[in-house]
Order: sequence, then structure tokens, then C-alpha cells
Amino acid sequence: MSSILTNNSAMVALQTLRNINSNLSQTQSEISTGKTISSARDNSAVWAISKIMESDVSGFKAISDSLNLGQSTVAVASAGASQITELLGQMKEKVVAATGENVDHAKITADVTELKNQITSIIGAAQFNGANLLNTAGGNITVLSSLDRDASGAVTASNITVASVDFQTGLDLTTIDVSSSTNADTSLGAMETLIQTAVDGAAALGASQSRIDNQSKFVSRLTDAMKSGIGSLVDADMEEASARLQALQVQQQLGVKSLSIANQGAQSILSLFR
Repeated sequence: MSSILTNNSAMVALQTLRNINSNLSQTQSEISTGKTISSARDNSAVWAISKIMESDVSGFKAISDSLNLGQSTVAVASAGASQITELLGQMKEKVVAATGENVDHAKITADVTELKNQITSIIGAAQFNGANLLNTAGGNITVLSSLDRDASGAVTASNITVASVDFQTGLDLTTIDVSSSTNADTSLGAMETLIQTAVDGAAALGASQSRIDNQSKFVSRLTDAMKSGIGSLVDADMEEASARLQALQVQQQLGVKSLSIANQGAQSILSLFR
């Protein structure tokens, strides 16, 4: 049955063309934005997950900055501790030499005094951004190391605490006296204690530095993995999108042609009245 009021063929062709245009618009959006899910309208569940992960990535960038700052602070202190250990080794040589009777104790005392002053100077100068792990005033430092999200979505911050070795108090340089062979003999035991304290402090700082380095590497790899995960959720497959675009453009042309043919159907009714 033909009707001049209702053109079913045109309605079907128009609906088909609308669907093609909608898909074409979506594909063009994917190509222009590079994302298959760019808003909650596209897929609310996946979009919500991606946004949470993106916020975590931003948080880990701040954590990376914190770890870099802590890493630099500990590195400065570690370098100072290593230098102090070497200077104490030089001081031990002077103390051993001073145990002899036929040496110039005055000159050795002057050398030891300069070494003490150098050690004191290093303890005071081994700071980074105001934090000093070698003196009493510096105290411990806390480095933000991670953000932990549990199954319920609750987030807690994790920290690495680096303890101050406090050489200012732990290294009592006044116990070293080389003004005479007798005093030098007495100072040998104190010298060993100072060296052991310095070695223990340098080792502790080295262990903390290694932990921060490893955590920094982990955060970097974790951030890359999260970015890759976000990409797999929302990024468009450009090869597939390109192929789909070509197909939809052909379908659009055919849809327009089909609608044009359907609209011409009413013209054939006129021939019935000739």
C-alpha cells in the first residue's frame, strides 16, 4: 500500500542515517581527542575509575618530589658523615704518632685541632633546605613515600623516617688530647669510639639513602604502570578508529542516497493519476 501521508521507507532510511551520523560523530570525537571515553556519558563506570587513577597519579607526582627532596637531604648528610670518617682516620694517625716520646707534640696538637675544627664545620654545614641530620638541632626528617588505597577506597599516606645521627653530641672531640705521649695513649681508646660512632652513623645514613632510592624507583615505575592502565581504559585505538571512520563515511553516503530514493517514492504515485 502506498500513502502520500506516511512514507515508511523514508522513516527507516532517516533513522538509519541518524544512527550513522551519531556513530560518525563519536568516531570523529575519538580521533580528535584520542580518547574513546572522554566523559561520564560515554561510560560512567570506566570514566570514574580513570579519574580516580588520574588523581592517584597526580598524588604520586607530589610523592616523587618529596622523595627527591628527602634523597638530597640524606645524600648531603651521608657525604658529610663519610668525610668525617676519613678525617677521624687522619686524626687517629696523629694520635698514634703522638704516643712517641721524641715527637713535637705542639705541632701534632695544632694538626689535631685543625682536624677537629674541620669536623665541627662539616657537621654544621651538612644541611639541605635547612634540614641537618648531623647535628642536634636538625632532628629526624619524615619523607612522604607512598599513598596506599585499600579495597574500600580509603587512602592513607606512608612515610619514611630518617633518624638523625647527631654527630654534634655523639662525637665528643674534647676527649682527644695529644699534648703528651701519656695523654695520646689515653686518647687511643676514645679515638676508636669516635671512629666507630662515625662509621655507624654513615652506615645508617647509607641504608636510609638506599631505601629512599629504591622507593623513588618504585614510585616512578608505579606511576608509569598506572598511566598505562588509564590509557588502556580510555584511550582510543587510532587504527581501529581510522578504519571505522572510512566505513562510516561510506555508510553515510549510502544512507543519504537511500533517503533520497525513499523520498522519491511519493512521486511515483502521481503516475497513477495520469
